Amino acid sequence: MRVSVVATVYNEGDSVRPLMESLLVQTRLPDEIVICDGGSQDGTVSVLREYSGRLPGLKVIEAAGVNISQGRNRAIAAAAGPIIASTDAGVRLDCKWLERLVAPLEGGDGSSQDGASAVAGFFLPDVSGAFQLAMGATVLPRVEDIDPTSFLPSSRSMAFFKGSWRGIGGYPEWLDYSEDLVFDLRLRAASSSQEKAFAWAPDAFVHFQPRTTIKGFWEQYFRYARGDGKADLWRRRHAVRFATYLLLIPALLGHALWGLELRWLGWAGLFVGGIVICARPWRRLMLLGKGAPAGEVLRAALLVPVVRLVGDAAKICGYPTGLIWRRKNRHRSEIHWREIGEVEEATESG
Repeated sequence: MRVSVVATVYNEGDSVRPLMESLLVQTRLPDEIVICDGGSQDGTVSVLREYSGRLPGLKVIEAAGVNISQGRNRAIAAAAGPIIASTDAGVRLDCKWLERLVAPLEGGDGSSQDGASAVAGFFLPDVSGAFQLAMGATVLPRVEDIDPTSFLPSSRSMAFFKGSWRGIGGYPEWLDYSEDLVFDLRLRAASSSQEKAFAWAPDAFVHFQPRTTIKGFWEQYFRYARGDGKADLWRRRHAVRFATYLLLIPALLGHALWGLELRWLGWAGLFVGGIVICARPWRRLMLLGKGAPAGEVLRAALLVPVVRLVGDAAKICGYPTGLIWRRKNRHRSEIHWREIGEVEEATESG
C-alpha cells in the first residue's frame, strides 16, 4: 500500500535538514512526502526544495498563517497514500522508522489485522550538554514508563489510515497546541476496541531534541498547558498541580517559617516532596547520562529541580489562559469535541 509521510513546519531552517537526511536512508522509502510550510521566513522552504528529485514524490505546500492542525490537515489532504506516517521537523528518524511504523497497517483495509486504525511510534532523547540531559530526563518518558493500552502517541511518530483521519474530521483546526492529543482521543473513541485503537511499535522511534534554553522550554510548556485548557484536557492533573503549588507548598513553608512548634516538620515535608517529584527524572538521568562526563551528569542532576519547577510554573500560567479562551469561545460547537463518541481521558505518560 502507498505510504505518505507528512509534516508541518514553520521557521525550521536549522532543524529540518536532519529530518530530510534521515528520510533519505530509510530502509522502507515512502512513496511520497508532503510537507506544509506555515509561512517560514528563514529559508525553510529553500532547504526543503533542495531535496526535490532526491526524495520520492516530495511536495511542499506553502500556506502562510496556518496553525499546526491546519498544516497537518492540508498535508494529509494532499497526500495520495491510504497510509499516513506523521512526523515533525526537529527530529531525526531511525533508519528503520518507517518500515516498523507502517508494518502493522500494511495489508489492512481500514484497520490492521488486530483491529487498530493507527500505530503509536516512540521517540528517544537526542541530547548534548547538562541542560539537555536534565530536560531529556525530566520531560521525556522512557519506553519502560509506557502503558501501551493508554499511551497517546505524539504526531512526531505515528501512522494511521487516511480514511480514519477523514472519519473523525481530521486534526482540530480550532486548537493550536495539544492538537495531537485530541486527534488521538477521537481516534480511540471511534475505534471498535479502545484498548486496541493504537498498535504499539516502540522500535519505530525518532530522535527528538528537547529545548536548549529555559526561555524556549517555558514558552513550549506554557503553550502546551494553554492548549490543555482550550481543549479541556487533564482536569485532575492540573487541579493536583494547582493544589500542590498554591496550597500544600505554601502551607508547609508557612509552618517551617512561622509554626509555633515542630517547625522541622514543614522543612521535612518540603524536602521529601522535592525528592518525590525529582525521583523519576533522576532515575532516567542515570540511564540517559551513561557515557557522559561525571561532572556533566552532576550538573544535570542539579538542574532537574529547576526544569521541574519551570515546567510546572509554565503550566500553572498557561492552563488558566486556555480556560479563559475556552469560556470566551464556548458558543463555538467545535470546541465541545468530547461529544463525539464516548471519550475518556487516558493516562498521560512522562
